[in-house]
Amino acid sequence: MKIDGTAYRSIWVDPDDGWSVRIFDQTRLPWAVAVLRLTSVAEAMHAIASMQVRGAPLIGAVAAYGVCLAVRADASTEAMERDCAALAATRPTAVNLRWAIGRMLTRLRNTVPAERVAAAYEEAGRIADEDVAQCEAIGRHGVGLIAEIAARTTRRVNVLTHCNAGWLATVDWGTALAPIYMACERGIDLHVWVDETRPRNQGAALTAWELGSHGVPHRVIADNAGGHLMQHGEVDLVIVGTDRVACNGDVANKIGTYLKALAAHDNGVPFWVALPGTTIDWTVAEGRDIPIEERSPAEVTDITGRTADGRIETVRVTPSGAANPAFDVTPARLVTGLITERGRCAASAEGLLSLFPERR
Repeated sequence: MKIDGTAYRSIWVDPDDGWSVRIFDQTRLPWAVAVLRLTSVAEAMHAIASMQVRGAPLIGAVAAYGVCLAVRADASTEAMERDCAALAATRPTAVNLRWAIGRMLTRLRNTVPAERVAAAYEEAGRIADEDVAQCEAIGRHGVGLIAEIAARTTRRVNVLTHCNAGWLATVDWGTALAPIYMACERGIDLHVWVDETRPRNQGAALTAWELGSHGVPHRVIADNAGGHLMQHGEVDLVIVGTDRVACNGDVANKIGTYLKALAAHDNGVPFWVALPGTTIDWTVAEGRDIPIEERSPAEVTDITGRTADGRIETVRVTPSGAANPAFDVTPARLVTGLITERGRCAASAEGLLSLFPERR
């Protein structure tokens, strides 16, 4: 996607040296566009754990390139297995992390140590390219939902989204935002309500910056405003992403997603979830079995922003400590449907299997 007219991916191999990995430091957006250079598996682990990168598909891609950096330093089987285990422990909820590492290990365990570095970069590149293709396909399958609404109204289409599920959360295009970008390319008159997404404000900081940089009309709203807007007919469609989908169609996503689904259900607003097939966890029967990450209370008690004189400052906003569950689970019964790279389906076991019959 584009930043002020220039196309970028969210992760790439440095063209100057051919081996280090470049990412955007998302903790510094929207106030600074900072590009980091990752040179070791430890730096890749820190990027994932500190949320310099986030979003299930991008976490998977960074983990894949983290394996590349690991075997570049030591291609022995013992070191590779140790480093991959450490990488896998950096975040608990997003299933793409373990999927990508598992795929890398499958390739590298069947490759002699002397050839592992080249094989690792080849496989990581495929993972990144496949993610771009999957997200583009998600956009194609989802844009029809927006077009159908536009065809039966004379006003703009209002889409609400929660957290950040755009190109910053993937390698390119995004999941929930891919249909929105494609709708804009078609000239559909639309507007996006951007949930601020406390406590880390990924909506206010990342989605708003992304949409603004690409020229998509949008406004940021407080997390608690979505239900009010739905009651007053100001939301035509909700599209969110997800970090893990259980076999029965339950969806784990950023905290607050469940409340948006409840409000959408109560007001008859379609609630769609966009995801690549790699985000489906076929080992988890239902949402209650998905581990929910508990992050630092400081994400709730402190907030960072820009002062009137341009300084970036962090201030405390509560007098006491806080609990900070990072995700919640939206039951499949509240989900209108799922948008995947293979098409749209019901949020159910049969719906998922209709698109992924090889999993029967």
